[in-house]
Amino acid sequence: MKREDLIGAHMVIRRSGETVSFDRAKIANAMAKAFLYDAHGNLYRPGASSLSAAQRAKVEELTKDVCAALNRRGESVAFRIEDIQDQVERVLMRSGEHEVARGYVLYREMASQKRTPAPTMGQYDHVKSYRRRDGALAPFDATFWIAIIESVVLGLENVSATDLFHEAVRNLYNEAKETEIENALVLAARTKIEVEPEHAKAAARLVLAFQLGQDVFGKPVTLDEVAAGYGEAFIRGIEAGVKAELLTEDMSRGFDLGRLASAIRPERDRLLNYLGMQTLYDRYLLHVSERRIELPQAFLMRVAMGLARNEIERETRAIEFYEVLSSFDYMSSTPTLFNTGSRRSQLSSCYLTTISDDLEGIYDGLKENALLSKFAGGLGNDWTNVRAMGARIKGTNGKSQGVVPFLKVVNDTAVAVNQGGKRQGAVCAYLESWHLDIEEFLDLRKNTGDDRRRTHDMNTANWIPDLFMKRVMEGGEWTLFSPNDVPDLHDLYGMKFEERYVQYEAQADAGVIRLFKRRPAVELWRKMLGMLFETGHPWITFKDPCNIRSPQQHVGVVHSSNLCTEITLNTSDEEIAVCNLGSVNLVNHLKDGRIDHEKLRRTVRIAMRMLDNVIDMNYYAVAKARLSNLKHRPVGLGLMGHQDALYILGIPFGSDEAVEFSDRSMEALAYHAYEASSDLAVERGAYSSFKGSLWSKGVLPFDSMKLLAESRGGQYLEVDQSITMDWDNLREKILKQGMRNSNCIAIAPTATISNIVGVSACIEPQFQNLYVKSNLSGEFTLVNEYLIADLKKLGIWDELMLADLKYYDGSVQRIDRIPEEIKARYATAFEIEPKWLVEGAARRQKWIDQAQSLNIYVGGASGKKLDEVYKLAWIRGLKTTYYLRTMAATSVEKSTVTSGALNAVAPSAPAAVAPRITAEPALEADGPVCTMRPGDQGYEACDACQ
Repeated sequence: MKREDLIGAHMVIRRSGETVSFDRAKIANAMAKAFLYDAHGNLYRPGASSLSAAQRAKVEELTKDVCAALNRRGESVAFRIEDIQDQVERVLMRSGEHEVARGYVLYREMASQKRTPAPTMGQYDHVKSYRRRDGALAPFDATFWIAIIESVVLGLENVSATDLFHEAVRNLYNEAKETEIENALVLAARTKIEVEPEHAKAAARLVLAFQLGQDVFGKPVTLDEVAAGYGEAFIRGIEAGVKAELLTEDMSRGFDLGRLASAIRPERDRLLNYLGMQTLYDRYLLHVSERRIELPQAFLMRVAMGLARNEIERETRAIEFYEVLSSFDYMSSTPTLFNTGSRRSQLSSCYLTTISDDLEGIYDGLKENALLSKFAGGLGNDWTNVRAMGARIKGTNGKSQGVVPFLKVVNDTAVAVNQGGKRQGAVCAYLESWHLDIEEFLDLRKNTGDDRRRTHDMNTANWIPDLFMKRVMEGGEWTLFSPNDVPDLHDLYGMKFEERYVQYEAQADAGVIRLFKRRPAVELWRKMLGMLFETGHPWITFKDPCNIRSPQQHVGVVHSSNLCTEITLNTSDEEIAVCNLGSVNLVNHLKDGRIDHEKLRRTVRIAMRMLDNVIDMNYYAVAKARLSNLKHRPVGLGLMGHQDALYILGIPFGSDEAVEFSDRSMEALAYHAYEASSDLAVERGAYSSFKGSLWSKGVLPFDSMKLLAESRGGQYLEVDQSITMDWDNLREKILKQGMRNSNCIAIAPTATISNIVGVSACIEPQFQNLYVKSNLSGEFTLVNEYLIADLKKLGIWDELMLADLKYYDGSVQRIDRIPEEIKARYATAFEIEPKWLVEGAARRQKWIDQAQSLNIYVGGASGKKLDEVYKLAWIRGLKTTYYLRTMAATSVEKSTVTSGALNAVAPSAPAAVAPRITAEPALEADGPVCTMRPGDQGYEACDACQ
């Protein structure tokens, strides 16, 4: 080593008197921070929120100068901390870095202040009194507020009640309003989330103590007071809900409320983080005149009660349901949480409809959309039946205007009927790729062109037959028809579709069919991908896998998926398909580095019972939906927390190990779900259309992969077929017992319920390691607590690391101090090769009887890359894909860390509001971008499924 690296036996005497070995890295770290402070002591001088390459080189050079100067004092010298810091100042001054030297002086002063004992109460005697909610002045009693904060931080090792108190009070003024004091305390916790994630739980508990305390108890309360009063508050809330006609009368008369109250676990409120608590407050908890009448655990017990109303042992089942909900082992979908126990208990998540090719049928479809959306259902509409532009209308001898004008009305209906005033209405229109209007359909979300032929608010999806993909792969031609000329194509799939389609092409060549177009299949495919990249729509979904692998192909055809592309159920003029959703939290079902099958089986059996109950308890706004749901009884059990599980297991998302985990975890979930449905059939009877289904023939979902392979002629299907569980035994059980539900598994986006639970959404990779999330409750700082925990273990989580993480927009890939292993584990969505998303999804898809909401993230997207990814999705047998993401979300603000003001929040409820300090625009994308991004309000509106 060089002499300037201090290779001698140099030691450092700390302020405590302890002697430790000299570490040059600490000098470099402190000096780097000095480059980040401006002359006023603010972290980040303008335009330099992290060190440039030149600055890093300068830091290295100056560090060597400091070491060389210290080395000249002799070989075995013990330096005091202050001596080293003085030498750093001298080197900075001599090198001409006067502004940086000033920053270093300020850095030393700030560090000194942190070591100074906390201020005494007397130092904040500028707040002598405050104004209560009733307008009266009251003495400011610090002891009262401190008691609440101490109850809040109990068990949070890295959160200080005193720090939170002083941070809040020094920003107050005399005679401040009571709500301002509460907001200041919540803000004090919120601003520290990025530094220490435990503050997210502190902020959540402050909301509970203040906002909910005021609403439910009439005053701010400690968490001990909340726990003591929970039972009475629960009973009072149920009775108030019934009186206000929010809940049905049997919610109070039909249950032993005292028994249920005693089963409530108040301590489980501590599982909620700030985003989850505020989301519950704003959107889920019952309120009368904007005053909440239930606490979080009371809300979950009320949901459990609503789902147990048709059970013989109501209280026993309600407590069983409550246990899985309150522990966050499982969570029901948003419509179920919204409406359980209400007088209009629309609990189902999504509805799929087929629109008829006549004016009456079209407007009946629009009316059905409005009625279903009113009560919080997400919609998927199949429009393939409707004749194309230019097709003859027999009744008037005129020509049709095609599908597009009607879709404009669908779009405006979704905006007008905003799901009971709770969130934006949401619908997706599907069109098969042979429809003559398909090219105009592709343009619907463009921001240019005739606005009367654009739908800026609704979603669209391509419903693509295998034959089209074969023509793309083989460079063939593709013919577009009007459905009134080829009426049976809509109901055909697989080899039968291919045979009939070729016959229609021959008729077009012979002049029998006159209204058609012919295009190179590759040309249309490129336009599909181009519009997907430019507008995020239409999504790519595949008709044949959805039908060939459908357990219900004996009673109908799957004509579309739903709003979020995970539901694949039959629809017709007589039946509107309905699906009822909920998701298992994968994180809570890991034990000793593997899946805890015993616990997972127990959770899944309870969850499947709850989902089956939804079908019977549900309010049906449309008769065709009731008919379909009671006949087939489909449910969609999914999962969330997949990325969190990988973090816990130490597996990078982009790896063979992660793909294998996707396979095994999905196999386990599916096995237990199918077994649970079969056992429910013993107790309650099989669903009425079971006979003739694939289930009744002993063909399980993974068996149906062989059917798809046969349909494709042994080509274009490459999927791993490994299994690890006893499926033969389950097959025999199903043949003997039947199934309670025609469909059991679907992975929904879990956009909001994962916020409540505090885990990553469904099967999504981590979007960023630090970012601001926007939803209907405002904006929230989200930080990857697993990453911070690992950086703490390595001893490198500090102010400079936070600065770098912000500067690189939540990415760790260009931060030198972070080991490569950590970089691989915490690669974010756009840093993962999209093939890994597809490979993991393919392993899951073989077990799933429906589909999955699979977002595709592509960094540096190009036509070639998109072509490869979506062809791979088809070859791997995926049924559907969801959004294409080609850019990052809003970049993390470069804000003043030391001042404590971070990432402004503007919630709709009475929560604290922070000023924005500085903000930088989002990164520019490589090209046109999807307008719907994780964290955006529009994206979260897609949680009509969840």
